[in-house]
Amino acid sequence: MSLRRRHAAALLRLVLVLGVLAGVVLTALGPATVTGLLPYFTIQSNVAVGALAAYAGLSAWRDRPDPPPTLRGAVTLYITITGVVYHLVLANPASPFAMAQPDRTVGEALGNQLLHTVVPLLAVADWVLFDQRGRLRLRYAAWWLAFPLGYLGFALLRGLVVHGYPYPFLDAGELGYAGVAVSALFFAIAFWLLGLLFVGIDRTLSRRRTPTPPTPAAHSDQDVGVTADGVP
Repeated sequence: MSLRRRHAAALLRLVLVLGVLAGVVLTALGPATVTGLLPYFTIQSNVAVGALAAYAGLSAWRDRPDPPPTLRGAVTLYITITGVVYHLVLANPASPFAMAQPDRTVGEALGNQLLHTVVPLLAVADWVLFDQRGRLRLRYAAWWLAFPLGYLGFALLRGLVVHGYPYPFLDAGELGYAGVAVSALFFAIAFWLLGLLFVGIDRTLSRRRTPTPPTPAAHSDQDVGVTADGVP
């Protein structure tokens, strides 16, 4: 990566870190506390993005290798899930799992948009612009489901203890475990397809960035200096 691209990557990743910090702090200034926010996939995925962006930003600035593409792809997928699920499911009045949107102060509203919109867009931009290309495989889309599935187990076990669930589609008290299983299967398939899309984008960008090797030019007698008896 050239010096100019390294500095641009470091700057974008610094903005990402600041966006995560501002989003979490502004959200925590509302009714929710930091510990009350931690069980949410939104917070966990944002913290993961912030930590990875901080490491990757320092690596770019110091001209050191970026984190592995598999890890960057996974974290970018998770923050994309955060943005997509929020806008299409939780904040969409037409969704069966829409959550009532409370009246927020200006700071809380800004924090909410940072965590669900700005940070996901910046993370995807960082991945598209600066990640290593051509390293992702189709099987990674299935591997990347490990964290969402682990989060499902965590949310259900926590629900047994606190009798509350972070998201309506995980609410075993309302849906029953069979209903949660159906919604979890739907989301797992959707996330797997989204992961495949990331792999496809990686491969497409890899082909575009790979330079076409020059066609060997035919050598003329002048190029090799042939002597009168035909011996070069």
